Amino acid sequence: MAGYERHLFVCENTRPEGHPRGCCAAKGGAAVRARFRQLVQEHGLGARVRANMAGCLDHCEHGVTVVVYPEGVWYGAVTVEDVDEIFTRHILSGEVVERCRIGAGPFPPPGR
Repeated sequence: MAGYERHLFVCENTRPEGHPRGCCAAKGGAAVRARFRQLVQEHGLGARVRANMAGCLDHCEHGVTVVVYPEGVWYGAVTVEDVDEIFTRHILSGEVVERCRIGAGPFPPPGR
């Protein structure tokens, strides 16, 4: 089996309640990943696109964080409502959704 054309990593890291950086799990990481997985299946892309759970991606304050490879595009503050747009524009059409991208707008670049 060849590698995936696109691989999404969705942070679902958990931190203790009240942690100053917050955590993606508390911000809906599991629901975001579930919606990506649902769209992958609905579009029959299970052999070409994979949406995986990730541990901490070190952008906790911008959670839910999603990284799309091979492009290496980082998205922050992703909600379930954002998933359809990211999937349609980025996964299906190769267009980065700049309004959600870390490193554009209010987000610092990865590896700050």
